[in-house]
Amino acid sequence: MKAIWLLGVLLMTTGDASAATRESIIDAWMRDYTGRVPGASVLVLRDGAPVFQRSYGLADLEAGVVASSTTNYRLASVSKQFTAASLLLLAEDGALSVDDPVKRWLPSLPAAADGITLRHLLSHTSGLVDYEDLVPAEQTRQVHDADVLRLLEHEDRLYFPAGSDYRYSNSGYALLALVVERASGQRYATFLQERIFTPLGMTATRAREDDGPAVTDRAYGYSRVEGHWQRTDQSTTSAVLGDGGIYSSLEDLARWDAALYDDRLLSATSRALAFAPATATPEPDVAHYGFGWRLQGGMQWHSGESIGFRNVLLRFPAQRVTVIVLSNRDAPEPYALARRIAGLWDARP
Repeated sequence: MKAIWLLGVLLMTTGDASAATRESIIDAWMRDYTGRVPGASVLVLRDGAPVFQRSYGLADLEAGVVASSTTNYRLASVSKQFTAASLLLLAEDGALSVDDPVKRWLPSLPAAADGITLRHLLSHTSGLVDYEDLVPAEQTRQVHDADVLRLLEHEDRLYFPAGSDYRYSNSGYALLALVVERASGQRYATFLQERIFTPLGMTATRAREDDGPAVTDRAYGYSRVEGHWQRTDQSTTSAVLGDGGIYSSLEDLARWDAALYDDRLLSATSRALAFAPATATPEPDVAHYGFGWRLQGGMQWHSGESIGFRNVLLRFPAQRVTVIVLSNRDAPEPYALARRIAGLWDARP
């Protein structure tokens, strides 16, 4: 194993390896996901084509269902790029502007929100209070996007004046899903399906709703509890869609990645807005945040963490390389792993 690790380090430095060697190295790095354990799916795209695609472990421990390239994992905060894209599509339609005051669309917010725009929500500069801290500890009923609005209606305060600082905010993206509904006249999940998923051929991707279409080939989330894997698939905040409620697979995310290189979904102007450095951040490997994207040099990325799932999507557009790692377990966070995998193809920020 040490020899494989050293070879991986060498290849990350030189970028010189055969396909078989890269496969062996990645398989070694993924050994903890192999067997009758919660699994993971890995995809490397280069010039739009898969140069590595493999799944490990199980999507459903109880039923013994193996993970595959069509397994749909809960994306958690990787979902935010779809929420941002929805706003940009509506801006292209002329239905809204990213500089609209949020209270144009959500007038029940308190006076503290008067200065907040949709741009602030998109770039995590709104100063909104984290809704997760407002949910009663004893609550078992799931929170929905509309509930986030109701919670914030009673919080006439901000962490800082809108636009003056950065603080990662799930509250902001939950509100953006409601803005999409009000500006489009459609349920958020329906808008995603009709305007993004279906046009791109992402036929199995879903914003999961209890009363909506079922998630097919679904991975269930697990956590390690006292040495055993325990299903921990949903929490009280898992039903909030705008900040993290989308399920997708390697195959569908490859279609999403392809659409970010041309005009098939978003115009060049909208794509430039999504990837423009809207605000500086103090987060590691996140020099700036755009609209639904973390930006670090030449790398565009986002991670997603929710109960039972850890995911990451890294894009290196200059090298035309994308690395996606999806997993249905509470740990480890796969960002460092994805960076190592990207290094095998000489992709760096």
